[in-house]
Amino acid sequence: MEIEVLFLGTAGSAPTRGRGLPSTLVRCGGEQLLFDCGEGTQRQLLRSGGLVALDAVFITHFHADHFLGLPGMLKTFSLQGRDAPLAVHGPPGLKALFDALRPVIGRVTYDLSLVEVEAGTPVPGAGYTVTSFGVAHGVPAYGYAIVEDVRPGRFDAARARELGVEEGPDFGRLQGGEPVQGSLGQVRPEQVLGDARAGRKVVISGDTAPSEMTRVAAHEASLLVHEATFGHADAERAAATGHSTGQAAAMLAAQAQVTLLALVHISQRYQPSEIEQEAREAFPNTVVPRDFDRVEVPFPERGAPVHVPRQKREPPGAPGG
Repeated sequence: MEIEVLFLGTAGSAPTRGRGLPSTLVRCGGEQLLFDCGEGTQRQLLRSGGLVALDAVFITHFHADHFLGLPGMLKTFSLQGRDAPLAVHGPPGLKALFDALRPVIGRVTYDLSLVEVEAGTPVPGAGYTVTSFGVAHGVPAYGYAIVEDVRPGRFDAARARELGVEEGPDFGRLQGGEPVQGSLGQVRPEQVLGDARAGRKVVISGDTAPSEMTRVAAHEASLLVHEATFGHADAERAAATGHSTGQAAAMLAAQAQVTLLALVHISQRYQPSEIEQEAREAFPNTVVPRDFDRVEVPFPERGAPVHVPRQKREPPGAPGG
Protein backbone atom coordinates (compact mmCIF):
# COMPACT_ATOMS: atom_id res chain seq x y z
CA MET A 1 0.00 0.00 0.00
CA GLU A 2 1.34 3.41 -0.96
CA ILE A 3 1.36 6.01 1.81
CA GLU A 4 2.02 9.63 0.88
CA VAL A 5 1.44 12.90 2.72
CA LEU A 6 0.77 16.07 0.73
CA PHE A 7 1.01 19.38 2.58
CA LEU A 8 -1.72 21.68 1.27
CA GLY A 9 -1.59 24.41 3.93
CA THR A 10 1.34 24.93 6.30
CA ALA A 11 0.70 28.43 7.70
CA GLY A 12 -0.35 29.30 11.21
CA SER A 13 -3.59 31.07 12.02
CA ALA A 14 -3.31 33.49 9.08
CA PRO A 15 -2.25 32.73 5.50
CA THR A 16 0.83 34.23 3.91
CA ARG A 17 1.59 34.84 0.25
CA GLY A 18 3.27 31.43 0.07
CA ARG A 19 1.48 29.36 2.72
CA GLY A 20 -2.19 28.41 2.97
CA LEU A 21 -4.22 27.67 6.07
CA PRO A 22 -3.93 24.25 7.74
CA SER A 23 -4.74 21.24 5.58
CA THR A 24 -2.99 17.93 4.93
CA LEU A 25 -3.91 15.19 2.45
CA VAL A 26 -2.89 11.63 3.27
CA ARG A 27 -3.05 9.00 0.54
CA CYS A 28 -3.37 5.44 1.87
CA GLY A 29 -3.41 3.03 -1.03
CA GLY A 30 -6.42 4.01 -3.11
CA GLU A 31 -8.04 6.16 -0.42
CA GLN A 32 -7.55 9.88 0.20
CA LEU A 33 -7.99 11.41 3.62
CA LEU A 34 -8.09 15.13 4.37
CA PHE A 35 -6.98 16.39 7.78
CA ASP A 36 -8.31 19.89 8.49
CA CYS A 37 -9.70 22.15 5.82
CA GLY A 38 -8.64 25.74 6.24
CA GLU A 39 -10.01 28.50 4.02
CA GLY A 40 -8.78 27.99 0.46
CA THR A 41 -8.16 24.26 0.74
CA GLN A 42 -10.16 23.37 -2.36
CA ARG A 43 -8.03 25.76 -4.41
CA GLN A 44 -4.89 24.20 -2.97
CA LEU A 45 -6.19 20.80 -4.05
CA LEU A 46 -6.86 22.13 -7.55
CA ARG A 47 -3.36 23.58 -7.75
CA SER A 48 -1.89 20.28 -6.58
CA GLY A 49 -3.47 18.34 -9.45
CA GLY A 50 -7.23 18.34 -9.00
CA LEU A 51 -10.09 18.38 -6.53
CA VAL A 52 -9.79 14.72 -5.57
CA ALA A 53 -12.71 12.51 -4.60
CA LEU A 54 -12.00 12.47 -0.88
CA ASP A 55 -12.89 9.35 1.06
CA ALA A 56 -13.03 11.02 4.49
CA VAL A 57 -12.34 14.31 6.25
CA PHE A 58 -10.94 14.62 9.79
CA ILE A 59 -11.11 17.93 11.68
CA THR A 60 -8.75 18.41 14.61
CA HIS A 61 -10.70 21.20 16.35
CA PHE A 62 -13.12 24.01 15.67
CA HIS A 63 -10.93 27.08 15.44
CA ALA A 64 -11.84 28.84 12.20
CA ASP A 65 -8.48 28.42 10.47
CA HIS A 66 -8.97 24.64 10.55
CA PHE A 67 -12.47 24.24 9.11
CA LEU A 68 -13.64 27.33 7.19
CA GLY A 69 -12.70 25.75 3.86
CA LEU A 70 -15.24 22.96 4.35
CA PRO A 71 -18.50 24.72 3.36
CA GLY A 72 -17.19 25.80 -0.03
CA MET A 73 -15.53 22.48 -0.78
CA LEU A 74 -18.60 20.45 0.16
CA LYS A 75 -20.73 22.70 -2.04
CA THR A 76 -18.30 22.32 -4.95
CA PHE A 77 -18.51 18.53 -4.67
CA SER A 78 -22.27 18.88 -5.02
CA LEU A 79 -21.99 21.22 -8.02
CA GLN A 80 -19.78 18.60 -9.66
CA GLY A 81 -22.50 15.99 -9.15
CA ARG A 82 -20.71 13.89 -6.58
CA ASP A 83 -22.82 10.90 -5.52
CA ALA A 84 -20.30 8.94 -3.41
CA PRO A 85 -20.93 9.29 0.34
CA LEU A 86 -18.54 11.36 2.44
CA ALA A 87 -17.93 11.24 6.18
CA VAL A 88 -16.60 14.20 8.15
CA HIS A 89 -15.09 13.23 11.51
CA GLY A 90 -14.29 15.51 14.40
CA PRO A 91 -14.51 16.05 18.15
CA PRO A 92 -17.87 16.33 19.94
CA GLY A 93 -19.55 19.53 18.78
CA LEU A 94 -19.15 18.71 15.08
CA LYS A 95 -22.91 18.32 14.55
CA ALA A 96 -23.68 21.61 16.28
CA LEU A 97 -21.10 23.30 14.07
CA PHE A 98 -22.76 21.93 10.95
CA ASP A 99 -26.17 23.00 12.19
CA ALA A 100 -24.80 26.54 12.10
CA LEU A 101 -23.19 26.00 8.69
CA ARG A 102 -26.23 24.35 7.11
CA PRO A 103 -27.64 27.56 5.57
CA VAL A 104 -24.25 28.17 3.94
CA ILE A 105 -23.75 24.63 2.62
CA GLY A 106 -27.36 24.02 1.59
CA ARG A 107 -28.42 20.70 0.13
CA VAL A 108 -25.81 18.37 -1.32
CA THR A 109 -26.09 15.61 -3.92
CA TYR A 110 -24.42 12.94 -1.79
CA ASP A 111 -24.80 11.34 1.61
CA LEU A 112 -22.86 13.57 4.03
CA SER A 113 -22.41 11.95 7.43
CA LEU A 114 -21.08 13.73 10.51
CA VAL A 115 -19.19 11.50 12.91
CA GLU A 116 -18.35 12.80 16.37
CA VAL A 117 -15.51 10.53 17.42
CA GLU A 118 -14.41 9.82 20.96
CA ALA A 119 -10.69 9.89 21.66
CA GLY A 120 -9.21 6.44 21.17
CA THR A 121 -11.98 5.13 18.92
CA PRO A 122 -10.51 3.76 15.66
CA VAL A 123 -12.07 4.58 12.31
CA PRO A 124 -11.37 1.64 9.96
CA GLY A 125 -10.14 2.10 6.40
CA ALA A 126 -8.90 -0.21 3.65
CA GLY A 127 -5.80 -1.67 5.26
CA TYR A 128 -5.43 0.98 7.96
CA THR A 129 -7.18 2.67 10.88
CA VAL A 130 -7.37 6.31 11.95
CA THR A 131 -7.44 6.81 15.71
CA SER A 132 -7.96 10.15 17.44
CA PHE A 133 -6.21 11.21 20.64
CA GLY A 134 -6.68 14.21 22.86
CA VAL A 135 -4.11 17.03 22.71
CA ALA A 136 -3.35 20.14 24.80
CA HIS A 137 -4.85 23.17 23.08
CA GLY A 138 -7.24 24.65 25.65
CA VAL A 139 -10.33 23.58 23.69
CA PRO A 140 -11.53 20.09 22.72
CA ALA A 141 -8.93 19.12 20.12
CA TYR A 142 -7.60 15.92 18.61
CA GLY A 143 -4.55 14.62 16.88
CA TYR A 144 -4.88 11.63 14.58
CA ALA A 145 -2.77 8.51 14.12
CA ILE A 146 -3.05 6.73 10.77
CA VAL A 147 -1.82 3.18 11.37
CA GLU A 148 -1.38 0.56 8.68
CA ASP A 149 -2.64 -2.94 9.48
CA VAL A 150 -0.06 -5.47 10.65
CA ARG A 151 1.71 -6.98 7.66
CA PRO A 152 2.65 -10.64 7.22
CA GLY A 153 6.24 -11.59 7.89
CA ARG A 154 8.85 -11.76 5.16
CA PHE A 155 8.18 -14.57 2.68
CA ASP A 156 10.95 -17.18 2.34
CA ALA A 157 10.67 -18.23 -1.30
CA ALA A 158 13.59 -20.65 -1.10
CA ARG A 159 12.02 -22.47 1.84
CA ALA A 160 8.70 -22.68 -0.01
CA ARG A 161 10.42 -24.34 -2.97
CA GLU A 162 12.15 -26.78 -0.62
CA LEU A 163 8.70 -27.76 0.69
CA GLY A 164 7.52 -28.50 -2.84
CA VAL A 165 5.57 -25.33 -3.64
CA GLU A 166 5.84 -24.16 -7.23
CA GLU A 167 6.39 -20.46 -7.85
CA GLY A 168 3.15 -18.82 -8.97
CA PRO A 169 -0.33 -18.37 -7.46
CA ASP A 170 0.47 -20.61 -4.49
CA PHE A 171 3.23 -18.22 -3.42
CA GLY A 172 0.61 -15.46 -3.22
CA ARG A 173 -1.80 -17.65 -1.27
CA LEU A 174 0.87 -18.46 1.31
CA GLN A 175 1.74 -14.77 1.68
CA GLY A 176 -1.96 -14.06 2.15
CA GLY A 177 -2.19 -16.57 5.02
CA GLU A 178 -3.65 -19.59 3.20
CA PRO A 179 -2.19 -23.11 3.36
CA VAL A 180 -1.42 -24.72 -0.01
CA GLN A 181 -0.66 -28.19 -1.25
CA GLY A 182 2.94 -28.76 -2.28
CA SER A 183 4.49 -31.79 -3.93
CA LEU A 184 5.68 -32.95 -0.49
CA GLY A 185 2.37 -32.34 1.32
CA GLN A 186 0.49 -29.42 2.79
CA VAL A 187 2.48 -26.24 3.46
CA ARG A 188 1.26 -23.81 6.10
CA PRO A 189 1.98 -20.04 6.00
CA GLU A 190 3.93 -20.12 9.27
CA GLN A 191 6.42 -22.51 7.66
CA VAL A 192 7.50 -19.91 5.12
CA LEU A 193 6.68 -16.55 6.73
CA GLY A 194 8.75 -14.69 9.29
CA ASP A 195 7.30 -12.82 12.26
CA ALA A 196 4.47 -10.39 11.52
CA ARG A 197 5.64 -6.82 10.85
CA ALA A 198 4.11 -3.69 12.33
CA GLY A 199 2.43 -1.40 9.83
CA ARG A 200 3.61 2.12 9.09
CA LYS A 201 2.29 4.99 11.18
CA VAL A 202 1.72 8.65 10.36
CA VAL A 203 0.69 10.98 13.19
CA ILE A 204 -0.81 14.46 12.75
CA SER A 205 -0.81 16.53 15.94
CA GLY A 206 -3.19 19.36 15.06
CA ASP A 207 -2.74 22.46 17.23
CA THR A 208 -1.23 21.54 20.58
CA ALA A 209 1.34 22.24 23.20
CA PRO A 210 3.81 19.36 23.63
CA SER A 211 1.64 16.56 24.94
CA GLU A 212 2.25 13.21 26.57
CA MET A 213 -0.64 11.78 24.55
CA THR A 214 1.06 12.93 21.35
CA ARG A 215 4.33 11.37 22.45
CA VAL A 216 2.60 8.04 23.15
CA ALA A 217 0.58 8.12 19.90
CA ALA A 218 3.70 8.96 17.88
CA HIS A 219 5.91 6.26 19.39
CA GLU A 220 8.07 4.86 16.58
CA ALA A 221 5.96 6.59 13.93
CA SER A 222 7.36 6.74 10.42
CA LEU A 223 6.30 10.39 10.23
CA LEU A 224 5.13 12.89 12.82
CA VAL A 225 3.50 16.05 11.47
CA HIS A 226 3.60 18.48 14.38
CA GLU A 227 2.70 22.12 14.72
CA ALA A 228 5.45 24.67 15.41
CA THR A 229 3.70 28.01 15.75
CA PHE A 230 6.43 29.72 17.78
CA GLY A 231 10.19 30.05 17.94
CA HIS A 232 12.11 29.12 21.07
CA ALA A 233 12.35 32.75 22.26
CA ASP A 234 8.55 32.76 22.58
CA ALA A 235 8.26 29.46 24.45
CA GLU A 236 6.25 31.03 27.28
CA ARG A 237 3.71 32.44 24.87
CA ALA A 238 3.49 29.07 23.13
CA ALA A 239 2.68 27.35 26.43
CA ALA A 240 0.12 30.01 27.36
CA THR A 241 -1.76 29.63 24.07
CA GLY A 242 -1.63 25.84 23.74
CA HIS A 243 0.93 25.79 20.95
CA SER A 244 4.45 24.43 20.43
CA THR A 245 7.83 25.73 19.45
CA GLY A 246 9.81 23.92 16.81
CA GLN A 247 12.39 22.93 19.39
CA ALA A 248 9.77 21.52 21.79
CA ALA A 249 8.19 19.51 18.98
CA ALA A 250 11.63 18.18 18.07
CA MET A 251 12.34 17.11 21.64
CA LEU A 252 9.02 15.24 21.65
CA ALA A 253 9.92 13.57 18.35
CA ALA A 254 13.23 12.42 19.78
CA GLN A 255 11.51 10.98 22.86
CA ALA A 256 8.93 9.22 20.66
CA GLN A 257 11.67 7.78 18.43
CA VAL A 258 9.96 8.83 15.23
CA THR A 259 11.77 8.49 11.92
CA LEU A 260 10.95 11.89 10.42
CA LEU A 261 9.46 15.07 11.89
CA ALA A 262 7.64 17.58 9.66
CA LEU A 263 6.83 20.95 11.22
CA VAL A 264 3.76 22.90 10.08
CA HIS A 265 1.47 25.72 11.31
CA ILE A 266 4.36 28.15 10.88
CA SER A 267 3.60 31.69 11.99
CA GLN A 268 4.46 34.50 9.59
CA ARG A 269 6.51 36.16 12.33
CA TYR A 270 9.31 33.61 11.79
CA GLN A 271 11.45 32.46 8.93
CA PRO A 272 10.89 28.72 8.33
CA SER A 273 14.66 28.22 8.30
CA GLU A 274 14.82 29.67 11.83
CA ILE A 275 12.25 27.16 13.10
CA GLU A 276 13.98 24.32 11.29
CA GLN A 277 17.41 25.19 12.67
CA GLU A 278 16.15 25.34 16.26
CA ALA A 279 14.35 22.02 15.85
CA ARG A 280 17.30 20.22 14.29
CA GLU A 281 19.40 20.95 17.36
CA ALA A 282 17.11 18.56 19.25
CA PHE A 283 16.11 16.22 16.39
CA PRO A 284 18.25 16.36 13.24
CA ASN A 285 15.78 14.49 11.04
CA THR A 286 13.40 17.46 10.87
CA VAL A 287 11.94 19.21 7.84
CA VAL A 288 9.73 22.29 7.47
CA PRO A 289 7.70 21.58 4.33
CA ARG A 290 6.24 24.25 2.13
CA ASP A 291 2.80 24.05 0.58
CA PHE A 292 2.67 21.28 -2.06
CA ASP A 293 5.69 19.47 -0.65
CA ARG A 294 5.04 15.82 0.09
CA VAL A 295 6.52 13.00 2.12
CA GLU A 296 6.63 9.49 0.73
CA VAL A 297 6.46 6.80 3.43
CA PRO A 298 7.87 3.51 2.07
CA PHE A 299 7.92 0.18 3.86
CA PRO A 300 10.72 0.38 6.49
CA GLU A 301 12.72 -2.33 4.74
CA ARG A 302 12.81 -0.10 1.64
CA GLY A 303 14.14 2.96 3.42
CA ALA A 304 13.17 5.97 5.49
CA PRO A 305 10.44 8.49 4.64
CA VAL A 306 11.49 10.92 1.91
CA HIS A 307 10.71 14.64 1.85
CA VAL A 308 9.97 15.63 -1.76
CA PRO A 309 9.94 19.41 -2.34
CA ARG A 310 7.18 20.79 -4.52
CA GLN A 311 7.73 21.06 -8.23
CA LYS A 312 8.09 24.57 -9.49
CA ARG A 313 4.66 25.54 -10.76
CA GLU A 314 4.79 29.28 -10.35
CA PRO A 315 6.17 31.82 -12.85
CA PRO A 316 9.26 33.83 -11.91
CA GLY A 317 8.51 36.38 -9.24
CA ALA A 318 5.55 34.49 -7.79
CA PRO A 319 5.30 34.44 -3.99
CA GLY A 320 7.30 31.80 -2.18
CA GLY A 321 7.03 30.68 1.40
